Amino acid sequence: MQGKPVYTHANAQVESLVSTHKVLRNTYLLLAMTLVVSAVSAGISMAIGLGQGAALILMLVGFGLLFVVNKMADTSKGLVAIFAFTAVMGASIGPMLTAYLSLPNGSALVMQALGGTALVFFGLSAYALTTRKDFSFMGGFLMVGLLVAVVAMIANIFLAIPALSLTISAAVIMIMSGMILFDTSRIINGGETNYIRATVSLYLNIYNLFIHMLHLLTALTGSDD
Repeated sequence: MQGKPVYTHANAQVESLVSTHKVLRNTYLLLAMTLVVSAVSAGISMAIGLGQGAALILMLVGFGLLFVVNKMADTSKGLVAIFAFTAVMGASIGPMLTAYLSLPNGSALVMQALGGTALVFFGLSAYALTTRKDFSFMGGFLMVGLLVAVVAMIANIFLAIPALSLTISAAVIMIMSGMILFDTSRIINGGETNYIRATVSLYLNIYNLFIHMLHLLTALTGSDD
């Protein structure tokens, strides 16, 4: 009499690995698509001359859509929500990019920021994927650091201290770099199994990394004088 197949620990590991690879593949594919959508919407925003007021409104709309994405991430509507979210976020930085591009070496600064962002993202992602280390221990530290940075940014709106602004940008770059390791590690080690939520996390890391790297590069080269 033939017995039933035995479900071994090895089978479970193989299934877990396949599932992780699927989430990782879907995440990077969706991330690439959302970045393209953001770039296109930013270009349209610049072309129509979107104002700072409208950009602020779009930023607030984006925060609202972020909650919608997380709520719908387990359904097919989550894809519609994430594309709407990234399109709005892309459009919201149109005026900022227009201002930077109006500087004498604005185009070079934007390209350097894009290149630097790509280098940091791919480098840290490759490190996390290659070593497969668990960076979950960084979660608490990164959240505290992010909270402090947000409070400092709000305070500096009123204080307008250039040195503090540079310090904040440098800190955010470090925090976002840590978040890339943390979020990639969560996907690899099964801590995040929803590719829409994983994409949102990585997208926000890249988004903030680019903005603050552009600000820091501009200040360090004296282009904002």
